[in-house]
Amino acid sequence: MFDDLRDDLQAAKMRDPAARSSLEILLCYPGIWAIILHRWNHWLWTHHLPFWGRFFSQISRFLTGIEIHPGAQIGKRVFIDHGMGIVIGETTIVGDDVLIYQGVVLGGTSLSKGKRHPTVEDAVVIGSGAKVLGNITLGCSCKVGAGAVVLQDVPRGATAVGVPSRIIREDRKCVLDLEHEFPDPVSSAIDLLLERQEELEKRVNILSHFHDIEHVELSHDSEVEEVFKGADEKLFYRLNNYIDDE
Repeated sequence: MFDDLRDDLQAAKMRDPAARSSLEILLCYPGIWAIILHRWNHWLWTHHLPFWGRFFSQISRFLTGIEIHPGAQIGKRVFIDHGMGIVIGETTIVGDDVLIYQGVVLGGTSLSKGKRHPTVEDAVVIGSGAKVLGNITLGCSCKVGAGAVVLQDVPRGATAVGVPSRIIREDRKCVLDLEHEFPDPVSSAIDLLLERQEELEKRVNILSHFHDIEHVELSHDSEVEEVFKGADEKLFYRLNNYIDDE
């Protein structure tokens, strides 16, 4: 028990740069309280005292704002950062060295009595407000972005974002880190457009130089016609099909 507590305090120090001392973590971190109380509640649940496990889990929920069903299996060095609004269902399995932020739901999508909640493997990071639903697996060292809704398995070392979630990266090793560098799809699309624009400008410059029309002032439709007819009559008629008469 005391070994687990020492590991929990050490995990909080590693994962939270604001942590200054073990005493501060023990007295001021509701995520630590929730894990400690859950271990007691889980012991009651597994020793044929389910009512008392549920009863004390509700007291823990009142004190911490974190609801963990006493039947859930929580591994070692699991750190719940801030934690308000977290819900972890009965058949959830959470591995070691997992980091969970506030607002996360590890919930079910079935009314069956069997396994209906997620399995979270070691060293997983689950961002704020993420919803992981159903009997699915988050692979070792994967990441779930803030606000994501995960309904399918996430491969080992992958990164999942969005609603519903999609895999945007699959090259992470199973290591413990806190990098949150998710690619921005809007920025990526703009970069592609700029690259395409640059490529088209180069082609226009090459055509202008080839047809010797770089320094010609085009102020009237007749001048445009003469320039292109002089350069390439077929090119003019081909372009003319795409020009509005107005």
